[in-house]
Amino acid sequence: MSYRDVASRQVLIWSCTTVGARMPVAMAPLALVFLVRERPGGYSLGAILAAAYVIGEIIGAPVLGMRLRPDRARVHLAVGLAVGAGAFTGLGVFPGVHPAVLAGFACLAGAAPTATTGGLRTLLTVLVPERATAQALSIESILTAGIWAVSPAAVAGLALGVASPAPLILGAALMASSVAGLWLLPASWGADDTGGEDRTSASLLRLLTGAWPVYVTGAASLALLGLSELVLPALLEQRGVGVGWSGPLLTGMAVGGGLGAFVHGLRSWPGRLRTRSLVLMAGTSACVTLAALTHHPAGIAAALVVGGTLQSCAMLTRNLSLREALPPGALAAGYSVMYAAAGAGYAATGSLAGALLKAVAPSTAILAGVGLTLVLTGVGWWGEARRAGRSVPGADTAVALGSAACNPVAPGPQGPATGGRSGAERL
Repeated sequence: MSYRDVASRQVLIWSCTTVGARMPVAMAPLALVFLVRERPGGYSLGAILAAAYVIGEIIGAPVLGMRLRPDRARVHLAVGLAVGAGAFTGLGVFPGVHPAVLAGFACLAGAAPTATTGGLRTLLTVLVPERATAQALSIESILTAGIWAVSPAAVAGLALGVASPAPLILGAALMASSVAGLWLLPASWGADDTGGEDRTSASLLRLLTGAWPVYVTGAASLALLGLSELVLPALLEQRGVGVGWSGPLLTGMAVGGGLGAFVHGLRSWPGRLRTRSLVLMAGTSACVTLAALTHHPAGIAAALVVGGTLQSCAMLTRNLSLREALPPGALAAGYSVMYAAAGAGYAATGSLAGALLKAVAPSTAILAGVGLTLVLTGVGWWGEARRAGRSVPGADTAVALGSAACNPVAPGPQGPATGGRSGAERL
């Protein structure tokens, strides 16, 4: 197992396409706040627009992900990204329209490209040898951590230094560029093997709901991240630390996530995936708890960096577990459902902490969120253990695709006239 297995021109092109598709997603909530902050009640309106964006993501991901067909993936993803780019353009070009119109644009911008995460992740695993699946997913996590580390500074710099709509215009341009990037990647990832030619929405839904424990733990993983991001400014104020430090501290957390993803891909790790996930989630919870209880800024920073490292590894185990739980043709839909579940976990924990902040100290609100996360983690672990008990013994210890016998597409060069690769993804 080595990162050399994923070092190819195809992976580089995939990475550029992914940056174009995901950078706008990372920029959007903060960009929406900056867009309207100078209007009357601007910050409240910005929060409403950000909520509309997230609601669009949560609704769109499972709906569009379930409609994503492996044999027509490029067209499906391109349409979603093009509509998303149009919605971002509408937000940037018409910032003064009625708030209801802005909310509609925000919801559409969140919903339209939501199948892209699952589609591009599935495509990445097709572009590399099967033995390098863990490394490929680690590369994706490193790239995502970098995007989330850079996006807040990019939004603030453009909104304050150029114009408030500038981040959204940039997001539209990046998303449009990712549409072009799709034409340098395979048009599909093979035949639909979730049940044959007569696959129905009901059969796919049964497959996806059968993997519910993985979604629950995935939601718990991102819930801790959301808890840290949303309550950190209030916590710093409680500790007598300038709230301006929240940005660098969260950047450090994102850098820790990238480091964790890199280390995770360096080798194979012992133990069942569900057990590793449980240990990593417990470690992340301990780090967030320490950040809530410590009074020294250096202690908060160290706890967040280590917590980000462990959280990134936990999310990787969830993606690998999902590959075991679903056949290849259902993976893109499964990843989309995971995306929605993670967003729901983020929103639920943030809402809980926000409500508690009206009555308790920020540190107490964080501890309550950690408690909810641990409950979700326990439920997810129990569900996976119960599911494994009804399946072939030892099935959940493999890191490779659990249904590899379904003849996944073998990576290899194809001509562009057949929709195959004329380039590809990143290191």
